[in-house]
Amino acid sequence: MYKVFGDMLSGNCYKVKLLMQFLGIRHEWVHVDILASATHSEEFKRMNPNAKIPVVELDNGSYLWESNAILNYLAEETQFLPKDKYERAKILQWQFFEQYSHEPYIATARYINKYLGLPKEREAEYHTKQAGGHKALSVMEQHLAKNKFFLGANATIADITLYAYTHVAHEGGFDLSEYTNIQRWFQDFERIPGYIKMTSAPLEQNK
Repeated sequence: MYKVFGDMLSGNCYKVKLLMQFLGIRHEWVHVDILASATHSEEFKRMNPNAKIPVVELDNGSYLWESNAILNYLAEETQFLPKDKYERAKILQWQFFEQYSHEPYIATARYINKYLGLPKEREAEYHTKQAGGHKALSVMEQHLAKNKFFLGANATIADITLYAYTHVAHEGGFDLSEYTNIQRWFQDFERIPGYIKMTSAPLEQNK
């Protein structure tokens, strides 16, 4: 059984939880308090020397980190990761987009506002994230005007990757009301069997 070290209010950890719920993967969830610097303990850094969550302990006792790598690993041989070479490359295309053009703006603004309480010394940084975040949202909005999900008719880990931080982008100051295609995509995504909300409540272990 997998053991997941994470925080359900982290979009990157939520990605992993969503896929495990969709696939009914047995796992134990271990909460990690990032604000208490729990990821910087020597014990944690033995699992991930980069001192970040999520981390998944595999059945053989080895560890895997970086959320999108974990998604690709868990989704192998499932409907969430196509077998076609081009389709798999498009999955990676959207995952790289999320990491380089989306998360640095939307997730960072959310972290500064929600986790840190928008301290004065980071206000300028917070405001500089808005333009980049809206650029990423506009790319998504345009794509979803012609596609139900990011690879077409069916949800994949590309959707999980992008949904995690997009659906809470308002917590980073992004007004999503004008992004009608993204709003429609939220509704379709949330109908996937097994969907759970991002929550700070204690998790029941899926065993």
